[in-house]
Amino acid sequence: MNNFIEELKWRGMLQDMTPEIEGHLNKGTASAYLGFDPTGDSLHIGHLVGVMTLLHFQRAGNKPIALLGGATGMIGDPSFKSAERNLLDLETLEHNVNCIKKQLGKFLDFEGKGTNKAELVNNYDWMSRFTFLDFIRDVGKHITVNYMMSKDSVKKRLEDGNGLSFTEFTYQLIQGYDFYYLWKHHNCSIQLGGSDQWGNIVTGTEMIRKMEGGSAYALTVPLITKADGTKFGKTESGSVWLDPEKTSPYAFYQFWLNVSDEDASKYIRIFTVLDKATIEGLEQEHQQAPHLRVLQKAIAKDITIMVHSEADYEMALKASSILFGKSSTEDLATLDERTFLQVFEGVPQIHLEKEVYQDLEKVTDLLADAEGVIFASKGEARKLIQGGGVSINKIKVDDPNAPVDFQLLQDQYLLVQKGKKNYFIIKVKA
Repeated sequence: MNNFIEELKWRGMLQDMTPEIEGHLNKGTASAYLGFDPTGDSLHIGHLVGVMTLLHFQRAGNKPIALLGGATGMIGDPSFKSAERNLLDLETLEHNVNCIKKQLGKFLDFEGKGTNKAELVNNYDWMSRFTFLDFIRDVGKHITVNYMMSKDSVKKRLEDGNGLSFTEFTYQLIQGYDFYYLWKHHNCSIQLGGSDQWGNIVTGTEMIRKMEGGSAYALTVPLITKADGTKFGKTESGSVWLDPEKTSPYAFYQFWLNVSDEDASKYIRIFTVLDKATIEGLEQEHQQAPHLRVLQKAIAKDITIMVHSEADYEMALKASSILFGKSSTEDLATLDERTFLQVFEGVPQIHLEKEVYQDLEKVTDLLADAEGVIFASKGEARKLIQGGGVSINKIKVDDPNAPVDFQLLQDQYLLVQKGKKNYFIIKVKA
């Protein structure tokens, strides 16, 4: 029996669905698609709800289809947007599509031999064959303007006074035709999407009914919000991306590690593949000792490994422990430069020429620099060293007259810790 709907229900991932979809799923292997708008070259964590929906669909024995909107990406979906998006050229879209395909491959099995092997399609492949006259004659005539105007996403834009271009207005027709095309040529009977996509999705079911007399189904997942009402997936520095060049594995791990307890209970169901018994066990453990952040650690581990790798997770774990004094010099040395600098983002930096560094004789000469950033004087440095309050590269310095022979991290950095919480970076420039 197909358990996809039940899986979404207990995970809190079901918003709306058309009647009879459960009966349809119980008849055997079904095929469903979910669209991704390739307006950038990386997905962000806001896309992960849809990705996880496709993952659960495949795990239930069904065939998932990921549609990349090479054609619709040239228009921009107006659904609940306040203004029209910038249009993209074909070369940019092709680059974006290739990048997103690689990311989706970490969640979906595109290589399997079974009937439920995942498939990736690009709507540019069929939409580019249409002339404008062909489209309005063969597709547009099946959906009335009244029907299109009744969509909440359209009404909201008009009510807000922002207007709606004809280009954006036709978006639901193109998305509807995508569903029809996949229904006809790929035996795809279900479209999945976020709750803001309901209007566009049912336009597709209506098109299939009118053009072929066929039956098709829709299912949406809720839009994810944070408990405090702020937007999910946003930080002070912007979106949290799946691309490690845009958001490092360390920063990605930290995002999940820092979610609230209330959000953690929701997110662990949505963003991991842990089973119900495991999650409920983790929740009980978390309730007994909330300060240990058991739920957050479980989410952060599972999703970091899934999006990046186990090695990236281990590095993020080491990096996270550094600020809390539980790491070693060896841990510090294994961090790549980017992760090291991210861990200590905002920490004061002192720059030294290599020749100057090599001429320094005592550790107090190093720490009491001319600008007084770390210590204003050698006497002050000597006093704290003797009191056990100074470490360099996580090694406690206990002799004010110790020679300057520390191993440079990444061949250029020293990490100085003054007291428990004050860090400084000395960068030795070649």
